Amino acid sequence: MQPINNKPWYDVIIFGASGFTGKYVVRETLKFLNVQSSPLKSIALVGRTQSKLSQALQWAIGPNKSPLPDIPILIADASNPSSLAAICSQTSLLLNCVGPFRLHGDPVVAACAAAGCDYLDISGEPEFMERMEAKYHDRAAESGALVVSACGFDSMPAELGFMFNSRQWMEPAMVNSVEAYVSLETEKRIVGNFGTYESAVLGVANAKQLRELRRSRPRKARPPIPGPPLSKQVSTIEHQKKLGLWAVMLPSADATIVRRTLSTLTEKPAGLPAVNESADAVAKRKAFWSSVKPAHFGVNIGSKSLLGILRFVILGIFVALLRNTGFGRWLLLTFPSIFSLGCFRKKGPSEEEVERASFKMWFVGKGFSNGSNTSQGNTKPDMEIITRISGPEVGYITTPIILVQCALIVLSQRNNLPKGGVYTPGIVFGPTDLQEKLEKNGISFDVISKSGT
Repeated sequence: MQPINNKPWYDVIIFGASGFTGKYVVRETLKFLNVQSSPLKSIALVGRTQSKLSQALQWAIGPNKSPLPDIPILIADASNPSSLAAICSQTSLLLNCVGPFRLHGDPVVAACAAAGCDYLDISGEPEFMERMEAKYHDRAAESGALVVSACGFDSMPAELGFMFNSRQWMEPAMVNSVEAYVSLETEKRIVGNFGTYESAVLGVANAKQLRELRRSRPRKARPPIPGPPLSKQVSTIEHQKKLGLWAVMLPSADATIVRRTLSTLTEKPAGLPAVNESADAVAKRKAFWSSVKPAHFGVNIGSKSLLGILRFVILGIFVALLRNTGFGRWLLLTFPSIFSLGCFRKKGPSEEEVERASFKMWFVGKGFSNGSNTSQGNTKPDMEIITRISGPEVGYITTPIILVQCALIVLSQRNNLPKGGVYTPGIVFGPTDLQEKLEKNGISFDVISKSGT
């Protein structure tokens, strides 16, 4: 893309920069602006209100620091298509931080797909992501726009963590299932942002639309997986003694995103060809995907105490009971602190709470020490590999780290990424050096144990 009508041109535009998460993304982005080794030389902040954007910029650079850096502030609104078209004509990459995405994301993706502008967001909403694929994949592929949602926590760690675990299984061993367990840890109790809670409530309330969308689309290919299928009840609380966690299944987008990635690889085992790959890049991509083994995948929320898990279960019960009526949804969204038992509140966490929080995401892979035995009727896994991803607070530190590192890869390695279309983050960033970049920025990947079951 090139600038239109001599408008200023920016490497990256941050849309929704004045929001609760957006300002953290601005702060993380500034760390790499005009750094010698960084491809990021210019950015612009975009939102509806100039004063709020200026305040977010002031917060991002730190208190009492003046004057503000010379970073342009642009005005645009998701409800104004012409304003979106204008900002898409001034950049090659837009980072979208405006949620809930089911309410505000569609016109932004539409504008990027029409303009050929690459797009990354931090959505964790399955219906939004799958609807964007259905509506805009062909248009984005035609214009060359690369559209990737879920470039934050916990979908990106789920994908990278699944791949990291599956790559530890060396032949003749074969993985059958990988179960993820997310543990949010803090020195001081932390609450979640209202936007995350609102997205979850609306997602559950509109689950019927997601089912209808999936039924309306061609059924995707599923990869062959050795051994038995996963069989687990959503409401079952389990005690993972090896991890020291109580856990319950988490109805998030992560498992569906991993399945979409594996379906794409079933159709294209070597991954997607890139814009202008070198022979070395092609070989690297093929080698990476050949090392990723398909497996059943599930995600669980974990807590060191049973009481901590019961809070999540009770929240789920409240949402299930109240989701189907307008009044019920009004109650859930008007009094989030009450119905989430203090897990979420409208004003979000304090900076101190954010700084003291961290996460661990465990991946328990089970499979067979000799995969050929499964063809002889031996279907009980006899091998286990446990890996782990850990890092700082998930919503406002880890998510901006991941989003910004993905953006830097798009800027610096665009020729080695798919030309255009709507894809999962794993398909686009799996074969890149994203894991190494995250490890340099405070997110660790570790093999914990390998053993017989």
